[in-house]
Amino acid sequence: MLTSELVKAARALIRWEQKDLAEASGVSLPTIKRLEAKPGSLNAHSSTISAIQLALERQGINFIPENCGGPGLRLGSKRI
Repeated sequence: MLTSELVKAARALIRWEQKDLAEASGVSLPTIKRLEAKPGSLNAHSSTISAIQLALERQGINFIPENCGGPGLRLGSKRI
């Protein structure tokens, strides 16, 4: 489950600002700001969450599920 804390941590790892994530994911900047402002699970349509996650994964972010020692993330290789 993607949380605002994980999204902010992922952005920090790849040195992205919110506008970078908005551009890469196709999600509006106001939506990114709103989602990151509230702690916990992202409250958005599944397509919005998927777009954010995919944009970060393309930059090498690997999300670690709760049942695999997470929740968390790590930085790997960029995907094309």
